[in-house]
Amino acid sequence: MSKRDYYEVLGVARSAGEVEIKSAYRKLAMKYHPDRNPGDKAAEEKFKEAAEAYAILADAEKRSLYDRFGHQAVSGAAGAGAGFDPSVFSDFGDLADILGNMFGFGDLFGGGGRRRGGPQRGADLRYDLEITFQEAARGTETSIQIPRHETCESCHGTGAAGGAAPSVCPQCRGQGQVRYQQGFLTVGRTCPQCRGAGRIITKPCSTCHGAGRVECERKITVKIPAGIATGQQLRLQNEGEGGSAGGPPGHLYVVIHVQEHEFFKRDGMNLFCEIPVNFTTVALGGEIRVPTLDGSEAVKVPEGTQTGTTLRLRGKGLPDVNGRGRGDLFATVQVETPKRLSREQKQLLEQLARLLPKDKFEPRAREQESRDERNLFDRVKDMFG
Repeated sequence: MSKRDYYEVLGVARSAGEVEIKSAYRKLAMKYHPDRNPGDKAAEEKFKEAAEAYAILADAEKRSLYDRFGHQAVSGAAGAGAGFDPSVFSDFGDLADILGNMFGFGDLFGGGGRRRGGPQRGADLRYDLEITFQEAARGTETSIQIPRHETCESCHGTGAAGGAAPSVCPQCRGQGQVRYQQGFLTVGRTCPQCRGAGRIITKPCSTCHGAGRVECERKITVKIPAGIATGQQLRLQNEGEGGSAGGPPGHLYVVIHVQEHEFFKRDGMNLFCEIPVNFTTVALGGEIRVPTLDGSEAVKVPEGTQTGTTLRLRGKGLPDVNGRGRGDLFATVQVETPKRLSREQKQLLEQLARLLPKDKFEPRAREQESRDERNLFDRVKDMFG
């Protein structure tokens, strides 16, 4: 039975490059893998056919011979000896790990061809910081203590004494995995001698004992911008865990928690509060002092102001955390009724009650009563300040 053209098997043009050939083989290997098609002889044959085609076309010398002389020129190089090559997945991130989990191969693919002991970025760290409302409003600077692993200064993260470079593992020759034939598959497992690092340390660093990192506690200064809110976080670059095997450090994320204020309530950049106001002030109008973040502010209360009325103080809220303006302060009027009255105050209020209409829908009192009422309001205002 004649063999199909290798380019036809992989579904690529004769001018296809290395990346295109590898990608095509990867798709076919996933599609026709025996573990995905148990008992399907046709799928198994296609899997073998794809592996054979890739074994020839992925090798520049074999491909050249095949292009010039056909199957006969490479019949010894391919055939039954062409097994599944897991290294084809090394350029596709975690795909080999996914295949390992999917088919139950464990470390069959050796971590996708990646060395476990190579330079790796350190882990990111999180620190929850509680600050007062005033600190959040004005901004502040504080220091925190962070326990973390840092790159060993003695060996510069290599793990070897004097900072010397580790030696290439003699068993896997720096590959991090050893390969062997299992049926029609060429499989790889993590090298038992270097544990996937591809290198070994013959003389470990006396400070970190070969780990490349040491435990320590570092004092870090954190600058908190004005206007920050609960849940927002600050990223301190390269202040996380030190990298392993000379890799870069991670980052530190400081998550902010702002304490509640006893008087103000926050909504974004705006502040809200309730202001108790004497009933004579809301009836006759006047001026009150409203607390703000910058001290009290004089605010005019119009005559006849009702309880629940909101007064707006522009620009007296919180600053934007990015420095883009400032919010407003909204003060809601709450009429305060005096709990204890002197005899004279009660008499004046009784006179006022007789002059006020008993129902808000009654016709207005005559003009003289209105004048008496106004005079009485003035006297009440003087007594209650």
